[in-house]
Amino acid sequence: MVHTNQRATHNKDREAAPRLPESVLGPSKTAAAERIAHARTNFLVDEPVEPGIVRAPILASWTRSRQYEVPADHLDLPFESDCDPDSPLTRAAKPIVREVSDQLAGEPVSVILCDDEGVVLERRTGDTALNQHLDRVWLAPGFSYAERYVGTNGIGTALEGRGPAQVFGHEHYVEHLEDLACAGAPIRHPVNGKLLGVIDLTCWRREANRMMMAAASTIARRIEETLLEQSGRRELALLHDYLAACQRNRGAVFALSEDLLMMNDRARELLDPGDQVPLLASAAEALATGRRRQLTVDLPSGAIARVQCRPSWTEGGLSGGVLQVQLVSGDAGPLRSAVLPHPSSLPATVGSGPLWAKCCQAVDRHFQSREWVVLEGEPGTGKRTLARATHQLRSPAAHLRVLDAGDYGPRWIAEVIEELETGAGGTLVLCHLDRLSAEGVQALGDALEPHRESTAPQRPWVVATADRSRAHASRELAELLDLFPRTVEVPPLRHHVEDVAELVPHLIARLTRGADLTCSPDAMRVLMRNRWPGNVEQLHQVLRKIVAKKRTGRITPADLPPECRAITRRVLTPLEAIECDAIVDALLDADGNKAEAARNLGMSRATIYRKIRGYGISMPTVAECGRSG
Repeated sequence: MVHTNQRATHNKDREAAPRLPESVLGPSKTAAAERIAHARTNFLVDEPVEPGIVRAPILASWTRSRQYEVPADHLDLPFESDCDPDSPLTRAAKPIVREVSDQLAGEPVSVILCDDEGVVLERRTGDTALNQHLDRVWLAPGFSYAERYVGTNGIGTALEGRGPAQVFGHEHYVEHLEDLACAGAPIRHPVNGKLLGVIDLTCWRREANRMMMAAASTIARRIEETLLEQSGRRELALLHDYLAACQRNRGAVFALSEDLLMMNDRARELLDPGDQVPLLASAAEALATGRRRQLTVDLPSGAIARVQCRPSWTEGGLSGGVLQVQLVSGDAGPLRSAVLPHPSSLPATVGSGPLWAKCCQAVDRHFQSREWVVLEGEPGTGKRTLARATHQLRSPAAHLRVLDAGDYGPRWIAEVIEELETGAGGTLVLCHLDRLSAEGVQALGDALEPHRESTAPQRPWVVATADRSRAHASRELAELLDLFPRTVEVPPLRHHVEDVAELVPHLIARLTRGADLTCSPDAMRVLMRNRWPGNVEQLHQVLRKIVAKKRTGRITPADLPPECRAITRRVLTPLEAIECDAIVDALLDADGNKAEAARNLGMSRATIYRKIRGYGISMPTVAECGRSG
């Protein structure tokens, strides 16, 4: 087994693999290899690469490798000690990998299975010298050969290109791999087309031939056929239940599993994509219990959905089932209209994602009923902006006062009392109540109490904001917040990251005061793949740094500050972002113990391993868990 402490001795212990002399390789092959090596050197020092020397897919991969800032002179790979030993991919692929490697036992070639993150799951090699060399370059179980770590190689380049890839000798981006040749073929789920992993054949460069790609592709097709046999039983059961529900019911019907979503025409008519996200999220949780359930789900459009959840199967923490959906109005009567319109966008707020729209709609509803409300959420989510925008939408001519609890003192309390008594139908926003001292909590409670149940038409609408993690830190603060009959959760930016595409031009326009500065599509993709722990405020500060150096033209990835490089592999859906947060919280509560976190979340150990890798969650140490608590 290869361990991470091999890294320190890698360069010292590295041995060159045996090479055949030019007389054996042939002068044409040797000359071609030398030309590619020269072209690679030119590329690394930013000199022109002669056209026709390097294949287009390899040159594209070199460019990506440079953008990933992969070091060309050494290997530095992440190691995953807890690879999922029982995923659908490994169950389908291991017998085939074993059979193929037995057939190639006398050949200097290695058969390697990797997951969709490039992590090596299985490696079988019959040649001792090749086996030792692969250990030296960490092409071993637990290490990731994704392009962002290793640059151009058969595994990572097949994942990036979503198709077969072959890399010979000096076509590798990192110099320690030039003695090898590899051919990788992606493995896709045969039902939904999801990329599951890669099968790779690796050998000495001198042993390589163009048939490696055909062989790797054939092995990948065999694995996909086995996956189809294994998954067919569950998909067929779900399909049978879905068709039966469609025949019995003329309403909206969904079929849902981890890898499959089907809906009838009526479901498409009744529910737009924005409403489908929260409905399917709630239904997935209900199906996971393995029991029939009836749910009532508030939708961003304002409708209420009654959902009958009927599981078709539950296995290994996974489940699938059928949903029958009926939309009802606020008085529980069926809706006649097919789709409800989204609420009007609020001035001074930006974003049309379903979670953000639902939050805005809830705050607007409480304003119209004059119900006091607490806006809870992470710092920087836009709680104060949302309160101000609601006021400006509904009563722009009325008085608005914003008071920050960070300024608490006798004068601050006096101003609160004055607004409560003379607000004349306006709005009072009390920010950061979680920052109040015990004395301040008591004083504010005494000031609010005489007015909270008042029916006077001119009573001001009072909005409080609080950091979600500190809102119930003390009994006194919790009692203060109980004076507000309603609480609205303001979602973190990562839960509605689709709104970044609207926020960026809006914030740029504010920062430049209308100057001609735009964001390129490449830079926007980087921004949308960021986790944004500081939420909208962090995005605002990032753009402020950029505008300080550049006020016109186009923002490119090179203009983004280093903090924007902490990105996810892809843009997460709102449901995935919520699930990712739940897994992180469970891991922190369990001091990093994945098995315990899986039990607390009601999922299997195999499932949590797969999701941790899929979301790119970095495991905290026990010490870090203790500090965050």
